[in-house]
Amino acid sequence: MYVVLGIAALAAVYVIFVYNGLVRARQMAEEAWSGIDVQLKRRADLIPNLIETVKGYATHEKSTLEEVVSLRNQAQAVPSGDVAARGVAEGLLGQALGRVMALAEAYPDLKANQNFSELQASLETMESELQMARRYYNGAARDLNVKVETFPNNLVAGPFGFSKRPYFEITNEADRAVPTVKF
Repeated sequence: MYVVLGIAALAAVYVIFVYNGLVRARQMAEEAWSGIDVQLKRRADLIPNLIETVKGYATHEKSTLEEVVSLRNQAQAVPSGDVAARGVAEGLLGQALGRVMALAEAYPDLKANQNFSELQASLETMESELQMARRYYNGAARDLNVKVETFPNNLVAGPFGFSKRPYFEITNEADRAVPTVKF
C-alpha cells in the first residue's frame, strides 16, 4: 500500500516539475515574442519619418515609397500572435526598406541630408536590435519546442495543452536576396 502511494506521490511530483518547466518555457517564449513586437512597433513608427524625408528628394520614386507605406500597414494588420504571417509581412517590409535606403545612392543631396542620415542610423540600430530580439525569441521557442516534444515531457505537455511555437524566420527565399534598385 505504501509503495503504491509512494509511486503515486513521485509521479505527481514529477508531473508538477515537468508542468512548471513547460510553463516557464512558454512564458519565456511569450516574453521573447513581446520583445520582437516592441522592436517591430518602433520600426513601424520610424518609417513615416523616413518616408517624409525621402519624399522631398525623390518625388519620382513615389511607387517605392507608397509600397513601403502599404507593406508597413499590412505588417501592422497581422495579429501579434501569428508568428509565421508576421515573419512574411516583416520580411517584405524589410526588403522594401532596403530599396528606400538604396535611393540615397542615387540622390547625393538626400544622402547628405542630416535628417535622412539620422533616420538611416536609427533604422540600422533598430534592425540590429530586431535581429537580437529574433534570436532571443527563436531560442526561447526552441527551448519550449524541445520540452514539448521530448519524452517523457510530451506525456505531460499534450494533456495540458502545451504546443510547439513557430520560429520567426524568413520563409520566402526572395526575401533573403539583396534588393535591387533600378532607375
